[in-house]
Amino acid sequence: MTTPPGRRRLVPAFLATDGSAHASRNTLDRLTVLTSATGAVPDGLAPPAHRIAALLQGGALTLAEVAGYLHLPVSVVKVLVSELVDHGHLTVHASMLQTGLRDRQLLERVLSGLRAKL
Repeated sequence: MTTPPGRRRLVPAFLATDGSAHASRNTLDRLTVLTSATGAVPDGLAPPAHRIAALLQGGALTLAEVAGYLHLPVSVVKVLVSELVDHGHLTVHASMLQTGLRDRQLLERVLSGLRAKL
């Protein structure tokens, strides 16, 4: 059965996560930065987890970006990412919000970077 254009498929979240309903880590948020912990995509991963590992071979992305690229809800991606981190396939880095970087400091760094480019 095909999905009409402009409509999302209705796929229960538990199908993408092999029945897991909760992430094993409660520290993940939308702005958590993810990177690959290995140099290659591991063998034997379920299709959604394989897609995440392959996507992160190109560099770091936030959890929200991964969800957007895969067209999956953030809650589902949290479960999948948790499993990949637990097995040593991904590395989690604190988001800028978690590091306590002040807004003024962030803006000064951005401004400095823009000036260097111009």
